[in-house]
Amino acid sequence: MQPTDRAAEPSVNASASTETARRLLIVEDHPIMRYGLAQLVADESDLEIAGEAGNAAEAMTLLDQLQPDLVVIDLTLPDKNGLELLKDIQALHPGTRCLVLSMHDEDVYGERCLRAGARGYLMKEVAAAQFVSAARRVLSGALYVSEALNTRMLENAVSGRAPTTQPTAVSRLSDRELEVLEKIGRGIATKNIAEHMSISPRTVEAHRAHIKEKLGLTDGAELVRFAVQWVDQSH
Repeated sequence: MQPTDRAAEPSVNASASTETARRLLIVEDHPIMRYGLAQLVADESDLEIAGEAGNAAEAMTLLDQLQPDLVVIDLTLPDKNGLELLKDIQALHPGTRCLVLSMHDEDVYGERCLRAGARGYLMKEVAAAQFVSAARRVLSGALYVSEALNTRMLENAVSGRAPTTQPTAVSRLSDRELEVLEKIGRGIATKNIAEHMSISPRTVEAHRAHIKEKLGLTDGAELVRFAVQWVDQSH
C-alpha cells in the first residue's frame, strides 16, 4: 500500500476490521500524513480508518455520510482553517469528538481548539508515539492534552488569572485574526480572503491593521513575510 494524493476527492473504507472497532475520519491535506496515521491504526483491533478527507468541505460531506466516532483534524487545510472547521462541526453535529493534530504551537492554538469543541490537541512531532493513546482517550470521553497545556489550563481554572508563561506574539491574536494571518501566508489576496471568510474587504484590512499592531510589524510587506514564514513553519 502506497500513499496517494486523495485530496481531490474523499475516500471511504467500506470494510470494517472488526464489528466493535471505533471509526475514525482523518482530515489532513498531506497524503503522506494520512498514510502514516492509517499505518499507526492498522494493527489496532479497536480502531479503524473509516474515511479520509483532504479539505474541510470533504470533511463535512464525509461526516454526514459516515457519522464517525472520532474526527482527527489538521489545523492547516487548503480551504478553511481547522479551527473554523471545528466550530462548523460542533454547530452542525454537536458532541462530535474531535482530536486536533497540528504543527502549530499549542500555546497559540491549544485552548482555542478546546473552546471550539476539540477534545484533544496533539502536536505532530509526537504523533507517532502518542496518536493511538490520544485517540483512545478522546474516544473514552476524556480530554487529551500535553502536560504543559494541562498545567496552564489548571492554573487558569484555579486562579482565574492568565497563564504564568509568557505568551507568544501570535497567541495575542483573535481567532479571526489568526485565520487572516494564515490566508495572508498562503498568498491569498484581500478580496479573496473577504470572500472566503464572508466578510468585507474593509474588515480584512482592519484585521490586518490589528495583526500588525499586535505583532509589532511596521508595514504590509513585513506582515506578508511574517505570515509566509509562520505558515511554512506549520508544515
